[in-house]
Amino acid sequence: MRQDTKPHDRHQDMAGDNESLMQSVEMLKAVISGETYEVVSARFGKSRTAVERRIKVVAAQLSKVVGIQGLSEDGAAFVRRLRLHRGAILTALESFEPGSAGRTQETRILSSNDIAQAVLRIKGRSSRPWHDLSLFYLLFATGARPLEIARLEVRDYLDADGRVRRESQLRAEVAITKKPRSLYFSSTRLDEVLTLYLQERVALNLGAHTAATFRGLDPASRLFLSATGEGFRITPYGKEGQLRFLCRPILETYDKLFRYAEIKDVSARSARRTVVSRLYERGADEDQVGLLLGISERSAVRALLSRPKPTMDDLVDELI
Repeated sequence: MRQDTKPHDRHQDMAGDNESLMQSVEMLKAVISGETYEVVSARFGKSRTAVERRIKVVAAQLSKVVGIQGLSEDGAAFVRRLRLHRGAILTALESFEPGSAGRTQETRILSSNDIAQAVLRIKGRSSRPWHDLSLFYLLFATGARPLEIARLEVRDYLDADGRVRRESQLRAEVAITKKPRSLYFSSTRLDEVLTLYLQERVALNLGAHTAATFRGLDPASRLFLSATGEGFRITPYGKEGQLRFLCRPILETYDKLFRYAEIKDVSARSARRTVVSRLYERGADEDQVGLLLGISERSAVRALLSRPKPTMDDLVDELI
């Protein structure tokens, strides 16, 4: 009689599968960036046929799970089409988990009531409520990515006189795209909790200085510090020269906050999708959404959240 696989063996198998799948993702990124199957196969030590097959599998899963407009499961097999949708694919890969086909697609858009309830739960459960609420609100107030938030400094939020920089700039060294863009701090709710958090920092002497500028804080210190005064740790990954970075601590912090909030199917990507939805409701077009979120291609904006399309009945009803 066949024995069940031991838990340790199962974990090893899963780890091996994940490593293989992540390698397939790297192959896909290489191909859509312009490398040929032959070059990629030589770099990864695989046959051309194996590389092509693995890229097709990942691209098909990506199309099915994330839902990239214009990239059907059949069309995903063609390099030309993959490269045409390069921006949308890279945006979608931010939250894509290979092998996730068949799981529920993450489409949760939070309402104002959802956010209000989440804030109450986080405030009641957090040991550092002003720090955690500031992080939570910042996602929904700006649409910035977690890594970008981890890189923010006091000077990005405050002017020297202590006033909030309503129209700030996400500096090139902060932005994931390495291109500066406007960053708007236009939320009174965010102001309220960030004010309390920054006051707490001064009281605890976390990144504080003796000057009267920047509300008594070091302008070059990270906006968010741990209880010991350290910023979120950011580590490089990938091959030398790729300039890719990961901040696991802030991702783990957001996971914790979403658990506190008790709202299912919520992630940092949900926050960005919620921001896009609110912008659409206010009449923004895809170019404006792209400028605010740092997404250069319209197809990539649509990959994040498709704009609602009215029916013909809606369009012609009571035209006059």
